[in-house]
Amino acid sequence: MTEELTGAQALVRALEHVGVDTVFGIPGGTILPAYDPLYDSTKVRHVLVRHEQGAGHAAEGYAQATGRVGVCMATSGPGATNLVTAIADAYMDSVPIVAITGQVATPLIGTDAFQEADICGITMPITKHNFLVTDVADIPRIVAEAFHIASTGRPGPVLVDIPKDVLQTKGPFSWPPTMRLPGYRPVTRPHSKQIREAARLMAEARRPVLYVGGGVHKAGAAAELTQLAELTGIPVVTTLMARGTFPDSHPLHLGMPGMHGTVAAVGALQRSDLIIALGTRFDDRVTGRLDSFAPHAKVIHADIDPAEISKNRHADVPIVGDCREVLTDLIGAVKHEQAEGHGGDYAAWWSILNGYKETYSLGYDDFADGSLAPQHVIKRLGEIVGPDALYLAGVGQHQMWASQFISYERPGAFINSGGAGTMGFAVPAAMGAKMGRPDAVVWAIDGDGCFQMTNQELATCALEGVPIKVAVINNGNLGMVRQWQTLFYNERYSNTDLQAVRRIPDFVKLAEAYGCVGLRCERPEDVDATIRKAMEINDVPVVVDFVVHKDAMVWPMVAAGTSNDEIKIARDMAPVWDNEEDL
Repeated sequence: MTEELTGAQALVRALEHVGVDTVFGIPGGTILPAYDPLYDSTKVRHVLVRHEQGAGHAAEGYAQATGRVGVCMATSGPGATNLVTAIADAYMDSVPIVAITGQVATPLIGTDAFQEADICGITMPITKHNFLVTDVADIPRIVAEAFHIASTGRPGPVLVDIPKDVLQTKGPFSWPPTMRLPGYRPVTRPHSKQIREAARLMAEARRPVLYVGGGVHKAGAAAELTQLAELTGIPVVTTLMARGTFPDSHPLHLGMPGMHGTVAAVGALQRSDLIIALGTRFDDRVTGRLDSFAPHAKVIHADIDPAEISKNRHADVPIVGDCREVLTDLIGAVKHEQAEGHGGDYAAWWSILNGYKETYSLGYDDFADGSLAPQHVIKRLGEIVGPDALYLAGVGQHQMWASQFISYERPGAFINSGGAGTMGFAVPAAMGAKMGRPDAVVWAIDGDGCFQMTNQELATCALEGVPIKVAVINNGNLGMVRQWQTLFYNERYSNTDLQAVRRIPDFVKLAEAYGCVGLRCERPEDVDATIRKAMEINDVPVVVDFVVHKDAMVWPMVAAGTSNDEIKIARDMAPVWDNEEDL
C-alpha cells in the first residue's frame, strides 16, 4: 500500500521496517526534519549522545554485541565529519553500521553553504557504499539497500546522506521496496575443488596452524572452528579481533599471534609448513616484516572478501566464501581424507609447541615499591567478573593487557578497535554494547589517555540508565607511546606525560560530576575488594581509577618493521628457537 509521506517520515518508517530499535545521534539544522517524526516513533529509541564520534562508536558497540546493524545520525558539516573516525574504525574492523547524515538543501550543494561538507566524497574510501538521496521516493529503497549492504558479505559501514529539502518534501512510500543492487552479489559458497585441495594439504602437512581472524566470529562459525580443530588436532591462533572465537582454555589454543602475541603463537606461524588462514587478512601487526613471515609455509586463505586474498601474502589455495560455509565443507573434506587413511600426524609438531607454551608463558613483574601492576588489575578483573561478561577496550597498553590477561571463552566477549586503533573507542562502544545487551555485564577497560577523549558519554550513560563499568588503567601517561620512547627514543619522553604536576583531572570527581559512582584503587591488596564493590553497583555507571605504575610494559613484543623471529619476551631478552634442521 502506497502512502504520501515526507522524506523525514519515510526515513523513520523505513528504519522501523528494517527492525531498528536504537539510534545514537545529535540533532542539528539539516537533520532536524527527521527528528520530528522520530519524536513520535514507538519502535525506535533515540539516544542523545554528547559527541558524534560517541554516536558512531556506540553504533559499533551495539553492532558487535548484538550482530545487528548499528545506527548513528548526525547533521551536516561538522556533525557529519565528527562521524568520520567511527566510520573509518567500522570499515577497518568490518562492523555493520549505517550512518545517516543531514545535508544542506539540494540547491545549496556545492556553494559552500553554512555547515556544508561533501560527506559522501569524504567517506568514499572508508565505506562499503554511500548514498546521496536526491529524490524523496528513493528513501525506502535506499534505506533497505543500505542495511542489506552493511550486513551482508563482508560487513561494514554504509552512509546515507539526505538533503534537508528532500526530508521536507512529500513523496510516495511503499514497503517492501524493490532493491536495485547491480553487481553486488557476495560469494558465500566456497568452490568444492579448492576445499578438496585444502583438505589434501592439511593431511600432508607436518606443521600446520589454523590462523583465525574476526571473519570467523562474524560468520558465526565458532562451533565449526572447534569441530575442525578437534577433528584434526591442528593448533589454533586467534587474532585480536577473534579473541574468544576459540576458547582460551582449549588445549589446542596457542593464544594470540602478532606484535604482542604469545611466543607459542608467533613461533608456530614462523615455523609452520601450512597456514590455514580463516577470515583474516595478514595484517602487518600479525606478520611483522612481511618478507620474513612464515618462510616455509604454504597458505590456504579463506575469506568472504576476494580483495583480501593474496593481497599481502600469496595464497596457494585461495577460497572465497563465508567462513561458516567454508568450515562446514572443510570438515566434510577432512573426514573424507581421514576415511581414505590420509590423516595428519602432528605429534612432533606439538612437542615443539608445548615446549614454547611451557617455557614462554605470559607473565609480569610486580613493582618493589608496592605500586600497582596494570597486568594484575586486568587479570583479577577477568577472574572476578568471569567469562560471561563483555569486555571492551580502548587502544594502547591496556588493550594489549586486556587481550593477554583475561581468559576469553566465548565468541564476541572482547570488543576493541583493532584495525584503526582508535583512542576513545571504549566508553561509547561499551554504552552501545550495554544498550544492545542490557542483561550483560559490560566493562570498558580504558587508558587514562583514551578515557579523556570520549568520557563525556558517561553523561549519556547516566541519563539514559546504561550502567556500564569502566576500569581506567591510569599510569599518568600515554602508555604505549611512552613504551616506544623508552625502547627506541633513549627515554626521551616528549609529550607523553598527562599528569606532570598533579592529578588532573581527578577521575573520581569527574565520574561523580557525570552522575556516576567513582572509585579509586592504588594498592594491590585493594584490587579484589574494589572490583567486587563495582560489581555490586548496577543502577548507575561506575568508574574505577586504578592508579598503576607508569613504567609497566607490554611483553612479548615484536618491534614494528622487524621480523617475528626477533620477538622479545622482555627488554633485551628473546626466546631460544629450535634449529631449522630440528623442524
